[in-house]
Amino acid sequence: MPERADPGTARLALSGVRKSFGAVHALADVRLELRAGEVHALVGENGAGKSTLVKILAGVHAPDAGELTMDGAPLTLTGPADARAAGIAVIYQEPTLFPDLSVAENIFMGRQPLRGLRRIDTTAMRERTTELFARLGVPLDPDRPARGLSIADQQLVEIAKALSFEARVLVMDEPTAALSGVEVERLFAVVRSLREAGAAILFISHRFDEVFALSQRITVMRDGRWVSTDPAEELDVAQVVRRMVGREVSQLYPKQQTEAGEVILQVRGLTRRGVFADVGFEVRRGEIVALAGLVGAGRSEVVRALFGVDPYDAGEVLVDGVRLPGSRPSAAMAAGMALVPEDRRQQGLVMELSIERNATLTRRWPLARFGLLGRGAERAAAQTWTQRLQVKAGRLDDPVSTLSGGNQQKVVLAKWLSTMPKVLIVDEPTRGIDVGTKAEVHRLMSQLAGEGVAVLMVSSELPEVLGMADRVLVMHEGRLVGEIARDAATEESVMLAATGQGGKP
Repeated sequence: MPERADPGTARLALSGVRKSFGAVHALADVRLELRAGEVHALVGENGAGKSTLVKILAGVHAPDAGELTMDGAPLTLTGPADARAAGIAVIYQEPTLFPDLSVAENIFMGRQPLRGLRRIDTTAMRERTTELFARLGVPLDPDRPARGLSIADQQLVEIAKALSFEARVLVMDEPTAALSGVEVERLFAVVRSLREAGAAILFISHRFDEVFALSQRITVMRDGRWVSTDPAEELDVAQVVRRMVGREVSQLYPKQQTEAGEVILQVRGLTRRGVFADVGFEVRRGEIVALAGLVGAGRSEVVRALFGVDPYDAGEVLVDGVRLPGSRPSAAMAAGMALVPEDRRQQGLVMELSIERNATLTRRWPLARFGLLGRGAERAAAQTWTQRLQVKAGRLDDPVSTLSGGNQQKVVLAKWLSTMPKVLIVDEPTRGIDVGTKAEVHRLMSQLAGEGVAVLMVSSELPEVLGMADRVLVMHEGRLVGEIARDAATEESVMLAATGQGGKP
């Protein structure tokens, strides 16, 4: 456990840090001071430079200029091993454990205690792991395989790993993105205990309620630059948002008033045994319909099935009155449907390919001549949609993996919007992206509805559901249990239906 230190002591400091990747200036004159016994929040839009800064702290990237100090002494990080040796631990949004090894083996990977010269002392390793979890107040079994652990427990294993080499600085990059409310509270209790023991903690999140609940100071970044650092008690959400985006975000949910047209999408009695049953609804031209419910209610499974990604056992899906064959995404696309999936990295993009190649994946045959895709046609199509969606990128032939999360989401949208769909299905369209990009995505959805597109939106964010939907369909345990008009939808009415307490559709 880190040694105790008085709050206010500078544990790790950065000043004048710069980093460029070719012509892209990721960081320019960034400053940051992490104090012992403090949780310091770092906020900013996607593309503000947060990820680059984290990689510098982790030793993955070396800064082009600037200075790092640890306890006042100059610090040079030439790789991740240097960062670990200096007492810096980074916990990412998606933990990277070895699934077939035990919890204890993951914690001490590469640093196993030895019995004699060559044999691993498994008893000592288990005992040390048990001690670490006791410090954290977590009853995890050291011998349990990492496979099957929840994301929350995987993150606790990563924290235990950080404690095992006496980390003095803990960097947490979007640690709560995939956690439930109970899991978030448990994680927060652990973070507070580490802070009280003297650790300096950098907490990165898009969730303002968590930022203000956990942190003592907040640093705002914009366009790769430091904007401000202030005590959390002296700020409010509106001030932070203004500093993040450099402008007023007066309409995070810019919903246009549109007149719903004829029915475009019809879903009748859709059933997949053990997953969802007897789901039926309609979406009209120019309408945004939200599919709400708690995690595990079956929302994503329904939209994957109606697009043809997953099979279903009964029911039918019709577009413009024409029934679609099941399990054929190509037929759904031909009928004018588009699906922006929940997991953009695994299901929406090919991370190794370029931005322009990803943006045109759905248009390769229409753009080809005599079966051959010309580079010029691909580039022109990609430019049209990346410019319309204001994708911030260096060059279109850069790998899409180099983009921030928000800009990756825009590329997924560009890929599907270029097909000019009649029905746009968006599953968690703004998960993990910043407030400014959220407003842009919402404005685009509203604009598309105004142009006559039927939009079906799956969202776990109630403010997004209430702000953008003309109608709210609520699912509970695989069944559609409520339909609420926009003027009657409230957080209470949606949650009552989502927990099985509301009326039937």
